[in-house]
This record gives sequence, C-alpha cells and structure tokens, in this order.
Amino acid sequence: MNTTAKLLLHCPDRPGILAEITNFITINGGNIVYLDQYVDHMENVFFTRIEWELEGFMIPRDKIYDYLNTLYAQKYKMDLRLYFSDVKPRMAIFVSKFSHCLFDMLARYTAGEWDVEIPLIVSNHPDLQHVAERFGIPYHVFPITKENKQAQEQAEMELLRENGIDFIVLARYMQVISEQMIEAYPNKIINIHHSFLPAFVGAKPYHAAFERGVKIIGATSHYVTTDLDAGPIIEQDVVRITHKDTPAELISKGKDLEKIVLSRAVQKHIERKVLAYKNKTVIFN
Repeated sequence: MNTTAKLLLHCPDRPGILAEITNFITINGGNIVYLDQYVDHMENVFFTRIEWELEGFMIPRDKIYDYLNTLYAQKYKMDLRLYFSDVKPRMAIFVSKFSHCLFDMLARYTAGEWDVEIPLIVSNHPDLQHVAERFGIPYHVFPITKENKQAQEQAEMELLRENGIDFIVLARYMQVISEQMIEAYPNKIINIHHSFLPAFVGAKPYHAAFERGVKIIGATSHYVTTDLDAGPIIEQDVVRITHKDTPAELISKGKDLEKIVLSRAVQKHIERKVLAYKNKTVIFN
C-alpha cells in the first residue's frame, strides 16, 4: 500500500475549516483515502481525521506539519497531530502476574494483526518472563516496594526513553503509575480494568459481584490520568451472567472480556483513530 499521512485535529468549530484543509491536500497533489469528522455542539468543538496518500504530494513529508501549523493551526486555534503510515509506533507492555491480556496482545502482534513494534515488556514480578521468552521479547523486572518505588520508576522511564517507546499498555499491571510518568506520556498510557468500580472495590471484585447477584459484568479500557481509573474511556463492553454462574465463571468471563476490550482499545490507538479532548475521547470509524 502507498504510504499515507494521517492528520488528527480539533479546534473551535467555525465554517470553512474542513474545506480549507481538504483543499490544501488536494491542490498539493494528495489523494484523500479517509475522512471522518464530528462536531460537539455542546462544546462547539470540531474534530476530524484525514488520511491521504503521499505519492505525488508536492510538500516534503518533513515540512507538512510546519505548513499546517503556519497556515491553519494559528488561524483556527487548532490542536493537530500528524502521523505517517510507514512509521510503526513502539509499544511497551507493563504486566504483573496476570497473563491473559499479555497472551492475547502478543498473539495478535505475532499474527501480524497490529502494525506496531513491541521492543520490551516491563514487570514488577518475574512470573511472566517465560511468556516473553516464548515470543522473543526482552523482559525487564523492576521489583517495587514503598521504599524504592520512585527510584525504580525512574529506571523504567530511562529504559523507555532508550528504546524510543511511544506508548504504554498496562496489561493488568498492579501498580499505580506516578504523576511524573503520566505527564511524560499524556494520553499514551492505556489501562484495563473491570467495570465494577467503584461499586466493587478491593482484591476480589468478582466475588463481591457474585454476592450481590449482578446480571452484567463489564470491562473498561481508558487512558491513564492522575485521577485513578478516571481517564478518558477508549473502549467498553459487557457480558450477561445469571444466578447459575459461580465466582470462578465470573472471573473467567471477566478475563475474556478484559482482553477483548483492551485489544480493541490498543488497536484504535495504533491506527491513530482516537482523539482525547478534556476527559472524553472521539473514536473515529
């Protein structure tokens, strides 16, 4: 396939924005292959994602952002991001002891479903090193205690910088990410958790849900912010259960749902189809 440029932007809504951007692409020889837009009338904000082929495009790719920023970003008060389809994002996976999300993501990665690179896996436990070895991915263990948490996270961030990591996926990583790391990767850390919060907090939410007799369990994937488990939501889903389901069956169904929801969220992020605005997301088709 031809290499494409992917432009995502949002700005205060006003007439003529889309016409100007598409005209800029067209008059410079770009062939638009994807266009999706949305207007939040409550906030009066315009969102769009445009993708066009670079073959025959008259502006050098290293100058496209500068042109867009100079011609339109200042004029329309735009927040814009530009990506290229031949540049694979580099993803780090953080895990603890649960393996279901890790296996699912590595299987998709190995099968070629995701256009991404996974240079490393980080964990606070050695338990899943055998999984990383099976897939040929370096596994780095940073044991964390209250006393060494800050120093260990500094070491983790240095490792991420050395490997050019673009975003992080918390595949049931059972540690709270520090504000410093969140600020270094804004809307670039993806988390997964069950959707019982805050009704069923604690170590055994599925047992608590069983005791309560819930009829639906769910999973939520979101970007990590300094507000614990309250960042912009990327993907959610639910599955129905009945009185016949045991706690073990709830856990099994919950794990299946968690890995599906997390993988959907990661795929959208890899495809550059997510725009975070305030504490919400716009997910382009």
